[in-house]
Amino acid sequence: MTASDRQARVTETGAATTDEGYSRGLSPRTIQMIAIGGAIGTGLFYGAGGAIEQAGPALILAYLAAGLAIFVIMRALGELLTYRPVTGSFAEYANEFLGRFAGFATGWTYWAVWVATCMAEITVAGKYVQYWFDIPQWVTALVVLGVMFVANLVSVKLFGEGEFWFSTIKVTAIIAMILIGIGVLIFGFGHAANPTVSNLWNDGGVFPNGFSQALLALQIVLFAYVGVELVGVTAGEARDPKKTLRKAINTLPFRIGLFYIGALIVIMSVSSWRTFHSGRSPFVEVFEQIGIPGAAAIINFVLLTAALSSCNSGIYSTGRMLRSLAQRDEAPKALGELSSRSVPAVGIAVSAAVMVIGVGVNYFSPEKAFGYVTSVSTIGIIFVWGVILVCHMIYRARVRAGLLPASDYRLPGAPVTSAVALAFLALVVVLLFFTESGRTAVVVGVVWGALVCIAYPLLTRRHGQRESV
Repeated sequence: MTASDRQARVTETGAATTDEGYSRGLSPRTIQMIAIGGAIGTGLFYGAGGAIEQAGPALILAYLAAGLAIFVIMRALGELLTYRPVTGSFAEYANEFLGRFAGFATGWTYWAVWVATCMAEITVAGKYVQYWFDIPQWVTALVVLGVMFVANLVSVKLFGEGEFWFSTIKVTAIIAMILIGIGVLIFGFGHAANPTVSNLWNDGGVFPNGFSQALLALQIVLFAYVGVELVGVTAGEARDPKKTLRKAINTLPFRIGLFYIGALIVIMSVSSWRTFHSGRSPFVEVFEQIGIPGAAAIINFVLLTAALSSCNSGIYSTGRMLRSLAQRDEAPKALGELSSRSVPAVGIAVSAAVMVIGVGVNYFSPEKAFGYVTSVSTIGIIFVWGVILVCHMIYRARVRAGLLPASDYRLPGAPVTSAVALAFLALVVVLLFFTESGRTAVVVGVVWGALVCIAYPLLTRRHGQRESV
């Protein structure tokens, strides 16, 4: 059976599975919350503090611009997914439209992105726990990693349920913060110094630190959007993937508008942008300034939940991507094995073992850990998102040539919108050279690219030997 013919089948026990061996254990309700949760992580809850300090109110415009590019990327991915829904979709499409090396590089890079992202999540989890207890960051990081690792080994359904409730908590918290913030602005209750919408422009203007600083904040902004593409990884384990994934992508503009743009407008209206600083969550700051008893501690718990959610998603996606690579003979064969519970246990274990590096980073450099790993994750996800756009452009060209069937879920304005989104990603890469963390990411990206080039002939040699036989 070819990859394009993959469809669900039913086992003797009645459990829906795919020919990839996965169980379709993710319900539409779960997929929707995974899509929402993927758009809400520590990049917003924690990283926004430093971004506000750097860019001021202009950060709202940065999130809006990046959000438009992300929507184009996700619609392009959605069109590819309705053409052929498959787990490990990014690498599969790169392999089909750009060649085997591109599929190899995309799969391993996406794996590295989530490994680095999980390192960031366990880093901030340690910081959030320190709000209540004087526990070293690395200890919390290790415990969080261990718990999420075990949860992902049990079953995909447990992962989905955990992500559903994690996402529910995050969504509820942001909506509550927005409503309370609006109440402060309209009725003036609480202890905020000067809550007014004019805070968005009356303290140094919209660009208080200059237009250049707003541009440089884009790398932080893009990290906040890491995870929106996770719905593509769930394709092989989702029930009725074409319908479910389409609905998840269609709601993306609403999620960006509410959870990012709306939240930031309220935050910087309740208090001047000058009160927010790197290393402190703006959500905790706002509730402390309003003076609601215990609210800051509650929000801190929500932020911890967000970190757990992203780490949970990261372990899930890395295991699936390693299995996808192994199935194409681009990773050791053992990584392609499924456990009796239909989860890629070996791939999950290997990924979690590499994530322990994040525990070490927290031990030796707890203050800079978050900045290091987010910059590395950003350069990797830019590459993956760029590959999605290029694959979509090639797919559209083949459809026009009559070589492939057309999808009924199309990216509006393509190929112009795809080209504009690619140009935006290229701009962010250029901007990385102007910050210390960005330059670190570029160096790591170059080293990673060299490793991929070296590993490619070594890991794919077995496949070549099979074909010759």
